[in-house]
Amino acid sequence: MVLTRKFLVNLLLVIGFTMLGFGVMGYHPGVEDDAMYLSAIKSDLNPALYPHDADFFRLQLQATFFDKWVAGFVHLTGISIATTELLWQLASIGLILFACWSIARRLFAEQRAHWAGVAMVAAMFTLPVSGTALYLADQHLHPRNVATALILLAVSRILAGKRWHAVLLLLLAFLMHPIMAAMGISFCFFLAIALSEPVHARFRSWRGARRTSALAAFVPLGWIFEPPSPVWKKALDTRTYYYLYKWQWYEWLGALAPLFLFWLLCRVARRRGETVLARFALAVFAYGVFQQAVAMLMLGFPSLVRLTPLQPMRYLHLVYFFLALTAGCLLGKYLLKASVWRWAVFLLIVNGSMFAAQRAEFSSSQHIEWPGREPSNPWLQAFAWIRANTPTNAYFALDPRYLEAPDEDYHSFRALAERSQLADAIKDTAVVTQVPELGPAWDRQVEAQKGWKNFHLADFERLRTEFGVDWVLVSFPPPAGLACRWHNDTLSVCEIP
Repeated sequence: MVLTRKFLVNLLLVIGFTMLGFGVMGYHPGVEDDAMYLSAIKSDLNPALYPHDADFFRLQLQATFFDKWVAGFVHLTGISIATTELLWQLASIGLILFACWSIARRLFAEQRAHWAGVAMVAAMFTLPVSGTALYLADQHLHPRNVATALILLAVSRILAGKRWHAVLLLLLAFLMHPIMAAMGISFCFFLAIALSEPVHARFRSWRGARRTSALAAFVPLGWIFEPPSPVWKKALDTRTYYYLYKWQWYEWLGALAPLFLFWLLCRVARRRGETVLARFALAVFAYGVFQQAVAMLMLGFPSLVRLTPLQPMRYLHLVYFFLALTAGCLLGKYLLKASVWRWAVFLLIVNGSMFAAQRAEFSSSQHIEWPGREPSNPWLQAFAWIRANTPTNAYFALDPRYLEAPDEDYHSFRALAERSQLADAIKDTAVVTQVPELGPAWDRQVEAQKGWKNFHLADFERLRTEFGVDWVLVSFPPPAGLACRWHNDTLSVCEIP
């Protein structure tokens, strides 16, 4: 009975922090990377969608099972896509927090430390990871959220001595997001070594041999040394965070300072006799140093430029998770303790500041975009009308930089309007960096849309002749000569006559 009550209390606390974290970070389906993932899910469920441009999301998702899994869940349960995405977003962040609690229990004896760590992670879901264009968790269902939950669960299993459980969890993570899973596998390797006896001998024997084998593993991949096409390089140059040696000083500080802090934590914990915490900190430090060296090697030679889209600096994603978790645990242990007012001030500051940042970032959208709720954002209103009132095979053109438009908040036309569009100059550019063969089509389409803000009827007719575009989304009032079917105060949806 006591164990059951304790389990229920812990479960309720995890659920409570899940809802708090969700409320702070907000929920915005269809933004950023969801341009690809949500489009792919909808295409899996309805192959008639996207007859003109499916390669701009389908080719990149060949390495993940994510879209097939979500589409299969929708097909099996009959639950709508919108509700499914919301449910799995909540499940993902709930599993992340449960895994963080499980890790904290192995590192700290005090219960208040466990929950302070969970509270810190829940508040910091939208903390930017230095120089990588990542948050700890995305404000929409992303395979990275799912993979992160599985990786953290694997870490907790290794700390519990259940390594075979970790292998299965990491395999599942790999099916969701191969790059993030590779980082998780790397860290779990270091953690397993750090927890083994004797630690230092294992690290010494590993350093030389592993470094050599890691470099040798790249040799058979001849495609790495193929010269990049000018179009692919043009797309790559739009992503400045890919280039480690062009990072600002504060981005380098954000990368290296956490490693120093974990080195310091290792030393302090060892002196205090906190063996598990010391070895965990050692594993984070060793993992970070190794991955930093790999990143500097991969990104330091022009001959290896084809490796740039692998974004090796994203190893920091896990480091920042562990930084937030251990920082919260230490605050709970040494500062918050059992003081109610200290806990109240702590929760107010960390959650209030992150909530304010998210409201500023999505200032024109509802903080939580609930399924079925009428949108207040003028762009989302246009997307909703298009989805309901235009033919499934309609082919749209719109400002190639529409994602940066005032009030747009980076919502994807393709994912939310559910219609084909000519390539854009922002999100599709990132896809080209991952799938170079899309470069010529992307470049041709973006070049054809240059000067969009000054387009007249003849320009739209040229797009129709060249690409088959038959609909456009333009500003209101629209250019003369278009057959417009709908408008609000910002946008017009028109056919090209």
